[in-house]
Amino acid sequence: MPEASYYGTGKRKNAVAKVWLMPGGTGTITVNEKPMPVYVSRRLLEMIVVQPFEVTNTVGQYDVKAKVLGGGISGQAGALRHGISKALIEANPDLRPTLRRLGFLTRDPRVKERKKYGRKRARRGFQFSKR
Repeated sequence: MPEASYYGTGKRKNAVAKVWLMPGGTGTITVNEKPMPVYVSRRLLEMIVVQPFEVTNTVGQYDVKAKVLGGGISGQAGALRHGISKALIEANPDLRPTLRRLGFLTRDPRVKERKKYGRKRARRGFQFSKR
């Protein structure tokens, strides 16, 4: 990656996002070599990804280049938001209280529960028949 870039790693569910912020850009977001609207494809998830820029008034100040692995598109969007937030703090530590207050720096601990033996899924049992 070019010098004068800020790095942040974001995680959500099984998704991991490696995010680089390049200052002085036009605000383009590239995810896995594709523009973000093409990669994410859902308007709600696009809004989740750009939230850190909106709350810190830094929309259009940074170009984002991200590599996302694992999980589904929802988890990947959450991982991107987490990674962008962490990279913004590296770029400007004064933004930390704002991002912390909104919970963008906290790694969401909710993950899929494992399947238990004697059950169909994590909690769903097999159908019981009285007769």
